[in-house]
Amino acid sequence: MSSPGEPVVLLNGQQAGADALRVLAQSNYGHFTSLQVRGGAVQGLDMHLDRLRQGNAELFDAGLDAGAVVGWMRQAALARGGDCSMRVTLFSRRFDHRQPLRPVAVDVLVAASAPLVPTAAPLRLQTRCFVRPVPQLKHVGTFPLSHHRRQALKAGFDDALFVDGEGPGAAVSEGSFWNIGFWDGDQVVWPQAPALRGTSERLLQQGLAQAGIAQVVRPVARAGLGDFLAAFATNANGVQPVASIDRIGYAAAAQDALLALLADAGGRAPWEPL
Repeated sequence: MSSPGEPVVLLNGQQAGADALRVLAQSNYGHFTSLQVRGGAVQGLDMHLDRLRQGNAELFDAGLDAGAVVGWMRQAALARGGDCSMRVTLFSRRFDHRQPLRPVAVDVLVAASAPLVPTAAPLRLQTRCFVRPVPQLKHVGTFPLSHHRRQALKAGFDDALFVDGEGPGAAVSEGSFWNIGFWDGDQVVWPQAPALRGTSERLLQQGLAQAGIAQVVRPVARAGLGDFLAAFATNANGVQPVASIDRIGYAAAAQDALLALLADAGGRAPWEPL
């Protein structure tokens, strides 16, 4: 077992060396999934594996050895004592951008670090014009996400909310590293736009359906943000309330009621042992 502050990084089940990390950083070609592990178990395991299958098929024309991947995830989680934040990245040390169609073996990098404690601090968001490239994949090309988040922080906000253009008619899509949802008093509204559909978002949608809470997927324009009573962000680290978007604020009372609904919905997904 590793020490409490020491991350575990495995490459195909073996301790990863600096050369593999250098190749991944330089190639910038791969895909990943992120999740929280508690007691050696995760929520939405099949969803994470489906995401990795899709990424392998689109980036490498390759299948996924799910049994091996789950085994390495288990190995890393056990080394961290069963509780951790985990990122599983698939790339190839043999990928050459000059010959992108050449068949290559796919490498699996599993990184397990200290578990994250969800924060309930409300977010103040700035809308920023950006459309994620290849939005159906959780790929490693995350530079623009961090760049826009940094610009929002410099402007005095907590994070960036992406819209697809300038002006009031621009469509809301997603946040920097999370999905967004809204509450209109009767139902949860999920923005319909090109975006990475997160595992946590899908688990919440399933939980809300099981609880009988109405929800809809439809376009959300920047001009319509003030029509909602509350908003929230969700990713592998949990659900976080949104206090404001640009100059539009949301009431704390509505946020509290919404968070209670989401906590119930999120807790309905079973924890599956690795």
